[in-house]
Amino acid sequence: MRVLIVEDEPYLAEAIRDGLRLEAIAADIAGDGDTALELLGINAYDIAVLDRDIPGPSGDEVAKRIVASGGGMPILMLTAADRLDDLASGFGVGADDYLTKPFELRELVLRLRALDRRRAHMRPPVREIAGLRLDPFRREVHRDGRYVALTRKQFAVLEVLVAAEGGVVSAEQLLERAWDENADPFTNAVRITVSALRKRLGEPWVITTVPGVGYRIDSRPDTVHEGEDRA
Repeated sequence: MRVLIVEDEPYLAEAIRDGLRLEAIAADIAGDGDTALELLGINAYDIAVLDRDIPGPSGDEVAKRIVASGGGMPILMLTAADRLDDLASGFGVGADDYLTKPFELRELVLRLRALDRRRAHMRPPVREIAGLRLDPFRREVHRDGRYVALTRKQFAVLEVLVAAEGGVVSAEQLLERAWDENADPFTNAVRITVSALRKRLGEPWVITTVPGVGYRIDSRPDTVHEGEDRA
């Protein structure tokens, strides 16, 4: 999952970003409305975490533009105001959920996971494919009943691949969905992470390399070995 945090308090924004990274959620920061709109025009985000009181175009204006774009991106609004009228006006401009400050990071993560599940047409919270069982809420993975310990980045990559339901995901798409805007587009991080992820999941390989295209989850034993991984 990749999230845009729109928050003009740098310490809070960085704390949210760092906390989300610990939950295998990539996050970018925008400190004002203009930057938020610029990033939204460049990157594909799953959810916007939007403070209403920001410089430039207000949070409400950014929310309206997100809704007008027609992409269906969920919006979680942050605000210090907790009056019913404030909540109503926030929902009125397109917010899908609301969180008042101060808040617990754990609650924010749970709400983001719920919004992501809703965005994906109510797909089940626990996803299963090819003997893999991935629980995004507990951040747990099992293969054929065996628990598999993954790093945060390995989990994020696997989550993207599982969500594709057997479809091919390019290295560029993985870089966009599992890393943040600071990732080097010419890095070998995706190939290295997928290689390590394969080893963690064990043989037969369940992640298939489609040469020159990308990666996918395959229910058949993978015949592509580590040395042949060039996608």
